[in-house]
Amino acid sequence: MEFKEHRRVSGVRWRFIGTVHIFIFIFIFLQQAEAQIRYSISEEMKKGSLVGNVAQDLGLDLKRLRSGRARIVTGENIQYTELKTDKGILVVNERIDREQLCGDLTPCSFTFEILLENPMELHPVTIEVLDVNDNAPTFQNSRLHFEISESATLGSRFVLESADDADVGANGLQNYILTPNDNFGLKQHVNPDGSKYAEMVLQKHLDRETEPRLALKLLAVDGGTPQKSGTVNIHVNILDANDNAPVFNQSVYRAALIENAPKGTFILTVNATDVDSASNGRVTYAITKSKAGIASLFDIDEATGKIYVGKEIDFEKDKKVEFRVEAKDQGGLTDSCKVEIEVIDVNDNAPVINVMSFTSPVSEDSPAGTTIGIINVRDTDSGQNGHVTCTVEGNVPFKIKSNVRNYYVLMTDAALDREHMSECNITVIASDAGSPPLFTKRTFYLKVSDVNDNAPIFPQSSYSASISENNSPGASILRVNGNDPDENQNARVSYILEDCDISGSPVSDYVSLNAESGVIHAVRSFDYEQIKDFHFRVIAQDGGSPPLSSNVSVKILIQDQNDNPPQVLYPVQTGGSLVAEMVPRSADVGYLVSKVVAVDVDSGQNAWLSYKLQKATDRALFEVGLQNGEIRTIRQVSDKDAVKQRLAVIVEDNGQPSRSATVIVNVAVADSFPEVLSEFTDFPHDKEYNDNLTFYLVLALAVVSFLFITCLVVIISVKIYRWRQSRILYHSGLPVIPYYPPRYSDTLGTGTLPHVYNYEVCRTTDSGKSGVKYMQPMTQSLISVDGDGADTPQVEKQLTEMLSMVLKLSLAHFVFS
Repeated sequence: MEFKEHRRVSGVRWRFIGTVHIFIFIFIFLQQAEAQIRYSISEEMKKGSLVGNVAQDLGLDLKRLRSGRARIVTGENIQYTELKTDKGILVVNERIDREQLCGDLTPCSFTFEILLENPMELHPVTIEVLDVNDNAPTFQNSRLHFEISESATLGSRFVLESADDADVGANGLQNYILTPNDNFGLKQHVNPDGSKYAEMVLQKHLDRETEPRLALKLLAVDGGTPQKSGTVNIHVNILDANDNAPVFNQSVYRAALIENAPKGTFILTVNATDVDSASNGRVTYAITKSKAGIASLFDIDEATGKIYVGKEIDFEKDKKVEFRVEAKDQGGLTDSCKVEIEVIDVNDNAPVINVMSFTSPVSEDSPAGTTIGIINVRDTDSGQNGHVTCTVEGNVPFKIKSNVRNYYVLMTDAALDREHMSECNITVIASDAGSPPLFTKRTFYLKVSDVNDNAPIFPQSSYSASISENNSPGASILRVNGNDPDENQNARVSYILEDCDISGSPVSDYVSLNAESGVIHAVRSFDYEQIKDFHFRVIAQDGGSPPLSSNVSVKILIQDQNDNPPQVLYPVQTGGSLVAEMVPRSADVGYLVSKVVAVDVDSGQNAWLSYKLQKATDRALFEVGLQNGEIRTIRQVSDKDAVKQRLAVIVEDNGQPSRSATVIVNVAVADSFPEVLSEFTDFPHDKEYNDNLTFYLVLALAVVSFLFITCLVVIISVKIYRWRQSRILYHSGLPVIPYYPPRYSDTLGTGTLPHVYNYEVCRTTDSGKSGVKYMQPMTQSLISVDGDGADTPQVEKQLTEMLSMVLKLSLAHFVFS
């Protein structure tokens, strides 16, 4: 309910804010559009000329212009006007050329905005540029030439060049005027776009003998004030009348030409005569454009009528060339004749190979003789020059055969194997029988498609990888890669974990396998102390039908990390009890007080231990062996030394980072138990305390006795069982494999605990007989697996000493407690 109410309130708030925004937008928009002014000025005004009083026209005072930082905003590169905020006027800033600004466009104007701040106002201003008559009409050429025959008919028109005027309106071009003459008049026209042009009209027959040339002048004027004009001179040459045409001496000319003849080769000569005299009798020759491209093949001497090769002629395009030659006199009268040229073929064309069909890819199990393509071969030459034969180039398992004229079949000549030849370039050679012969090569790219005839192959017979313990689940271990020489789906390899058990659990509980990439990931975090390595198999299977597969063995090694701190075996640290080592005051330098025994379940250098004295009541009295953990005196014990000595020994391994454990060793410097008890006891020896102590001692003796009797029963049972097993093995004739008890990892070779140490602690009322007895190390000979029982007394002796030590330790524990 609270959420819905919150949404309702939020919606009202947003509608209110939206209304305020719309109001502000309308207010600003009305402010921006409150005034728009327009000015008209003439072009070419001087810089600083007044355009208009902006402050007055917009209804603004000069103070508002200054406080609002009024300025002109325009996107043009040239700012034609400038705002004088101190006077509130708009003046010309740059020269304005209407023709440059707008060209022929009319009316011509440009727009900008005047921007004010606090509050923001935007006032559009439009400046219309008025045209002035600053350009005169001009002609492109300074003179015009006409050649008109004296036999020209009346009313003949001759178009004159138009003049251009950059001005517009009344200042633009308005009229053409031709200088007075008897032969020509002037007629003016208006184009759809409004431009004007003029024509010169023949009004009187020309007489070359009377007046062979005419000189006229055309005047173009505009409508400006003052009026401006432009002129062009007109020169008219009157040509003599021609009343006889040239005549060829034969109507058809024939010749033969070898194709590809070089340019300039002479072919034949045509001849025409004209009975007129002088220039009217002079004849010129030209090839008429009777057919597209024919005229460009030949050149003709216009004076002599000799015909030459203009460019190489191709027999395959034109076996016979026909064209007409025109003879023309100076008066424009003509006659024509026909020219026929026969082209002689040469072997200049190589065969052309056209592919009708081509099949690619071809399956590798296709039998020999399978058709893969059909081609058509043609040669545009004639005769032997066009006779073609086809062959296949190189030693490839393909051949070509012709069944129909000009058609050839390309087929396989042997069985294909994609793994040896996945693709092939087949080159077909087609050659003609010309002299010299010409040939063409065509290469076909053939791809051999795959069939699933190969199983995936692993590049290694087995894989091995290592991963550090305490890894993150999902960590990548290694990648197996199976290669399949097939392709596409047949070569698409997927990977499968073969079912197997590792320490009683399925392999999927240890690793996972990416079926596509073959990457093996750890499913869980490994512990080197629990499992050091494991094996499994990976199956690689392709995607063919039916699928083919192979497998490979994978071994994963777990690398140890320093994840376990050292464990102190001796002295045993109890919760509320106090165990102390006694040192007589007569002890010499180097006296063995005790030995700290520790192990590390890690391996390698992670299990190399070192011992250091961290804290001590008197650091000058004791030292700890760095490698063996032995606590010894470093000076002579004196009567001044305190009875109660407390040592803190730190045990560190050699891992990175190292781990450590700390053990507290209590040492009593005294020669008798009463002295020790008086120092270590914090309460009086009343009756209740003695009763409790007696009870605990009796209880400890009962427990130790029970443990002793139990050990004896176990020893006797084990002996009987081993005796029976040895008899069975003896009768079976099988070899006996000795069994050695497990030790801590790497303690024999590289560890810090090479042997198992026993310590016998004796505490009596006589301080001179109290001390620590260092026992011999227990070796593998403590327990023997052979059937003769030769080492049984040694075992019993060791067990008896261990029980005795436990008893004495218990007694000492209660005494010091």
